[in-house]
Amino acid sequence: MTKPLLEIKNLHVWFKVFGGILKVLDGVNFTVMSEEKVGLVGETGCGKTTTMKAIMRLLSMPPAIIPKGEILFKGKDILRMNQAELQQIRKEKISMIFQDPTAALNPVFTIGTQIQDAVRFSGKSGRKMKKDEIKARAMQVLKEVSLPDQERVLHNYPIQLSGGMRQRVCISMALVSASELIIGDEPETSLDVTIKDQILRLLKELVEKHNTSIILISHALGTVKNMTDKVYVMYAGTMVELAKTKDLFAHPLHPYSKGLLAAIPRLTGGGIGEGIDGHIPEYINPPKGCRFHPRCKQVMPICKDKKPPLFKVSENHEVACFLFQNFGGDCIDK
Repeated sequence: MTKPLLEIKNLHVWFKVFGGILKVLDGVNFTVMSEEKVGLVGETGCGKTTTMKAIMRLLSMPPAIIPKGEILFKGKDILRMNQAELQQIRKEKISMIFQDPTAALNPVFTIGTQIQDAVRFSGKSGRKMKKDEIKARAMQVLKEVSLPDQERVLHNYPIQLSGGMRQRVCISMALVSASELIIGDEPETSLDVTIKDQILRLLKELVEKHNTSIILISHALGTVKNMTDKVYVMYAGTMVELAKTKDLFAHPLHPYSKGLLAAIPRLTGGGIGEGIDGHIPEYINPPKGCRFHPRCKQVMPICKDKKPPLFKVSENHEVACFLFQNFGGDCIDK
């Protein structure tokens, strides 16, 4: 069996705050195979970005605490890497595209300076390149993201570019440093609808062209449906369902997944979906048992006392819900 490119095992992330400890991630398990496109969906505040920042070791510690868990990249635990090993991973293997390109780019340096620095420090080959070779590589990646007049763009500052152009620049910088995995943290959030579609199509084409794996975080379920092979549904710091993309959209199992899909407005009419009553719990005092049970219409007594493990209901479909404990599949208590 092929080994995962990235595997998160039982990851817990807490934050020390004035009022106590926020227990945000509660035993997250997550797997990405080589060249796989994986979606991560859930409401704002459910821990998606925290999970991805933990992969990149971008969480400030303190206030962040990781009491237990592993993040294995090609079998090596990122959480236990020294600074030199971590920098190598960031320079050559994994990169992240952030939500807001304006915040991701330094306003006091030109686009050319920032991309060429990314080229220069992206592994051993970048440090050996001559100045004209570095510039040629920077222009090449700008061309790959369909930015015209690359020479002019290199001399521009971020404020001189539109939001869509800035996001293309961020994608080009990710391509420079990531040979194996790109993390897209809602890369379309700050863009208008037409530019959003262009950016996502471009990103899909590029990861397929470079045979790169991608983790796409998005609130837009339609985007995830069109771009990914597998989807994880996250709620309040826990993974509640995972399945092949087509299976999840055709047959969602967890009450939370069903609620998310039911809330999508449909062009065919029928009005806006009902949505899900309630809100994500306070992490300083999360509910015992299943964290979704205060909002669940199918709650049972066991849900209030015991955290549900993942139940395997088919070959590629797992759900953390006691409604499926007698389904006949295996219990996957990772």
